[in-house]
Amino acid sequence: MPKPSNISSFYKLPLEERLDKLRDFSGLSDEEIELVKNGKLSLSTAQRMIENVVGVLPIPLGIAVNFLINGRDYLIPMAIEEPSVVAAASHAAKLARPSGGFQASSTDPIMIGQIQLVKSRSPRDAEKQILASKKEILNIANQQDPMLISKGGGAKDLRVRILPSLTGTMVIAELIVDCRDAMGANVVNTMAESVAPLLEKLSEGRANLRIISNLADRRVARASVGISKEALGGEAVVDGIVDAYAFAAADPYRCATHNKGVMNGVTAVCLATGNDTRAIEAGAHAYASRTGHYSPLTRWSKNENGDLEGFIEIPAAVGIIGGITAVHPTAKICLKILGVKSAKELGEVMASVGLAQNLAALRALAAEGIQHGHMSLHARNIAAMAGAEGETIDLVAAAMVSEKKVRLDRAKDLVAEMAASKNRASPHQEPHQPKKHPK
Repeated sequence: MPKPSNISSFYKLPLEERLDKLRDFSGLSDEEIELVKNGKLSLSTAQRMIENVVGVLPIPLGIAVNFLINGRDYLIPMAIEEPSVVAAASHAAKLARPSGGFQASSTDPIMIGQIQLVKSRSPRDAEKQILASKKEILNIANQQDPMLISKGGGAKDLRVRILPSLTGTMVIAELIVDCRDAMGANVVNTMAESVAPLLEKLSEGRANLRIISNLADRRVARASVGISKEALGGEAVVDGIVDAYAFAAADPYRCATHNKGVMNGVTAVCLATGNDTRAIEAGAHAYASRTGHYSPLTRWSKNENGDLEGFIEIPAAVGIIGGITAVHPTAKICLKILGVKSAKELGEVMASVGLAQNLAALRALAAEGIQHGHMSLHARNIAAMAGAEGETIDLVAAAMVSEKKVRLDRAKDLVAEMAASKNRASPHQEPHQPKKHPK
């Protein structure tokens, strides 16, 4: 029987109890729980991932609860250093549950491989020659990965664009590749390399770049949500959220921050699952600019009942096989926690988390101000920086938030004041006297 993700007061549970809940939900072994707790990545594994390795950098891994996506419960692993993000996503998901949670869908996992042809004597003739040889070109590309073909993927189409540029007119041949459950960079790049010699011959030009495009505008995930005005705190809050969205739609300065909030959620899931955060970020912001105007990745509106409706559409170039997902031990566990069966499903989860994250941020802005929740968590980091330990961290953080002075200098003063107060409250102890030994 499926287990629910709406775990009451998850954030209040001691660490070991949270891990027990996670073990029960995802069926993790004791060894996997230890890996999650310690975030271990051996240096031998790290040295296979990048060059010039000198160590590893742990990032906090949290679990967003309450998510219901397409009728299924998910616990969402999120790797991020920023306070309030995991809590905000969990809260937004809780608001969405009474109305059925998030509804998500996605397109086929199509990526584009570009081959740049320069110095062609006749770009138009080159275009005709390349398209006339489409079948042969696709056949060469598909010989590079028989396994992908056996899974129903592979190079499905070819298009040609003639592109004026600063250095002359270019012919850009583009492979349209179904990557199935892989992100696809390696296979698409290999295919692009393999067809380049034939494209040079057909175009009477020179093949320069042969590489995947991270603008995955054919591989998108979508999610929608409806929230009642009562759950949000009234119709005035709904209006505030819609007005905030309208601000982002009208102004790129606001829109950059709006979309950064979306990506707080998307990128955290991306990193936790070992996917390429730079590709996801670049693709998302390019997609937001595809009309020539930098636009929000989400849309918010008020329906006839005064309730809030939200929608997101975002490129989802992610995989569940290959790359770091097959190497990093914690990334593999995070995929197990999610229980996703395909790259499409992972993209739909990411889109839902991005929409939830945006909802939480806009609600905070419209209802109480972003600092209310964010600064209370940020204050704990400042308290620790000032030298607070244990319970003193929470006491110093609470005092700074109450005073609205979340600053390092104030934290240091509070730490000193609390230490002095504690010393005054302690019973007086005689200084230690060394024992006298008989001569």
